[in-house]
Amino acid sequence: MFYLVPIMLEKVGIIVIVAYVLSQMNSFRQLFQHEHKTSEKVMLLLLFGAFGVISNYTGIEIHHNIINKAEWNYELDSESALANTRVMGVVIGGLLGGPMVGIGAGMIAGVHRYTLGGFTAFSCAISTILAGTVAGYLGKVRKQKKKKITSTFAVTVGMALETVQMLIILVTAKPFEQAWQLVQIIGLPMIFVNGFGTLLFMFMIQSIKRDHERTRANQTNHAFYIAEQTLPFFREGLNTNSCKEISKIMLKLTDADAVAITDHQKILSHVGAASDHHIPLAKPETLLTKRVLEYRKILVARTKAEISCIHSNCPLEAAIVLPLKVKNNMVGTLKMYYTDPEKLNQVQQQLAEGLANLFSTQLELAEAERQTKLLKDAEIKALQAQIHPHFLFNSINTISVLCRTDADKARKLLLELSSFFRGNLQGARQMLIPLEKDLENVKAYISLEQTRFPNKYQIDYLIEPNLKKVLIPPFMLQPLVENAIHYGFPGSKNRGIIQIRIFSENSRLIIIVKDNGIGIPNDKIDVLGKKIVSSKKGNGTAIFNINERLKGIYGSQASLVIKSQVGNGTNITISIPSENKGVFDQDANSVYSG
Repeated sequence: MFYLVPIMLEKVGIIVIVAYVLSQMNSFRQLFQHEHKTSEKVMLLLLFGAFGVISNYTGIEIHHNIINKAEWNYELDSESALANTRVMGVVIGGLLGGPMVGIGAGMIAGVHRYTLGGFTAFSCAISTILAGTVAGYLGKVRKQKKKKITSTFAVTVGMALETVQMLIILVTAKPFEQAWQLVQIIGLPMIFVNGFGTLLFMFMIQSIKRDHERTRANQTNHAFYIAEQTLPFFREGLNTNSCKEISKIMLKLTDADAVAITDHQKILSHVGAASDHHIPLAKPETLLTKRVLEYRKILVARTKAEISCIHSNCPLEAAIVLPLKVKNNMVGTLKMYYTDPEKLNQVQQQLAEGLANLFSTQLELAEAERQTKLLKDAEIKALQAQIHPHFLFNSINTISVLCRTDADKARKLLLELSSFFRGNLQGARQMLIPLEKDLENVKAYISLEQTRFPNKYQIDYLIEPNLKKVLIPPFMLQPLVENAIHYGFPGSKNRGIIQIRIFSENSRLIIIVKDNGIGIPNDKIDVLGKKIVSSKKGNGTAIFNINERLKGIYGSQASLVIKSQVGNGTNITISIPSENKGVFDQDANSVYSG
C-alpha cells in the first residue's frame, strides 16, 4: 500500500505540470476569472474531462494485488484494476464550473475509464460520474450562498468523493474478495494523494485569480492616476490646447506610440508617431476614426489596412479608437495608436476602454460645472437688478426739487446719480470689481442721501489703503449702508454714525459695516441673509442678495455674520478669500478716514 504512494504522486505531478503549462496561456487563465458563459463551461468540461482521460492513461495497473510497472494504459486485463487521480480533475471542474461542467467532465472521464476494461470498470465509471455530479451541485450551492470555493473545502470534497468511490467498488465490483483486497491496497493512497493533488491544483487556480485581481487593481490605479493628471485640462473642455496636454500625458503613461483626440469634425491633437501628417484642426486622416464617429462604438484595428490612413507611408499599424460621450451624446474620439500590433494587447485595450469611460465622465462633470456657473451668474445678475429701484425714484424726486431752488446742486447730484448707476451697470456685467469702485458707489449714494437728509448721517471710513485694488463682488457695501440708514435710524433725532472698516487678516478680506442705530431683535437676526424678510420699507432682499452672491461665488469660503443688540446698533461682518494674492504683502497697518 505505501509503495503505491510515491508512484501516485508522480501521476499527480503529471497533471499539475500540464495544468501549470496551460496556466501560462491567457485563454486558460481567463476561464477562472469570472462567471462562466455556456461556451466557457463547455471549454471547462472538456478541459477537466481531458485531465480525467490523462489520469486513466497514466494510471497504475493493479493485477491480483500486484502493482505493475508504470506504463501507458490502453486496455486492462479483465481481472485488473487501476489506481489513478481521475476523480481529482472531475471534482475540481465541478466545484469551479457547476453541474454542467461536473457532469460533463465526469461523463468523459468515466466513459473513457469504462472502455479500458478491468473488473472495476463499471464501478469506476459510475463513481466518476457521481463525483462530478455531486461536486457540481456543491459548487453551485456554495456560490449561491456567496461563499468562496476554498482549498480546504475542495480537498474535503475530493477526499470524501474518493472515499465514496472505494465504497462503490466494494458494493458493485465482483468478486467481493478481490474488490476488498484491492481497496485495502489503493484506498488510503488514492484518498490522500488525490486530496494532495486537489490542494496543489486549487493553490494554482487561486494564484491565477490573485494575479488577475492584482493586475486589475494596478490597471485601475493606473487609469485613475492618468485621469487625475488629465482632469485639469478636461475642465477646460475639448480644445486644441487642453487636448494636446491630455495626449502628452497619455503618451507618457501608456504603451501607445501615438495618442490623438478629435471632436466631430477635426483633429484636436495628435502626439507621437505620424504627427507629420495627422495635424490638429485638419479632418481625420483614417477611415477607422470616421467609422467610430459614424457608428458611435469602440473599434480596434490590428493591421495597417484596417486603420486605412490616406498616407501610404504612415507608421501606425494598430489602433483602438473610442467614442467620448457627454450624456450619451458623442462629442469626439480618443485614439491610441501603435507601430507594433503586438503592443495592442488585452491589457492596453482594457486600459483604453476604462480611460474613455473616465474621460467621458470628466467631460460630463466639466459641462455640468460650466452650466452651474452660467446659471449662478444669471441668478446673480437677476439679484443685482433688484437692488436699487426705489433709490432711483427718491433721488429723482430730490433732484427735481433742487432744480427750482439750487440748480448747481441739482447738476452735481445728477452727476453723482449718473456715476452711481454707471457703477451699477458695470458691476452687473462683472463677477468681481476693485474695492475702490465699490467705495465710489457708496460715496455717490451717501452724497445723494445726505442731500435729502442734511447732517443726519456721518460716515467714517477705516480702510487699509493697500486694499483698493483687491477684487470683491459688486454691490457689497452700498446695500449694507442703505440698510443702516433706512432701518437703523427711523425717526431718530440723534445723528447716525456708520463706520465702514476694511482690513486684511490671514489672506482674507474682512469688511465690517457698523452703525449706532436701534439694533435688530434676536428673532430677526436668525433669519436675515437666509431668506427674504418682509418689512414696511421694502421686501428685505438686500442682505439675502449679498449672502446668495457670496455663496454663489465663494461657496463655503465666504461668511456673513450679523451681530446686534436692540438699542446698541448693528455690526455686519463679511469675510472672503483675497482675489489678489500678494496685495497683503504691503503695509497693512496704515488706515485713513474720510
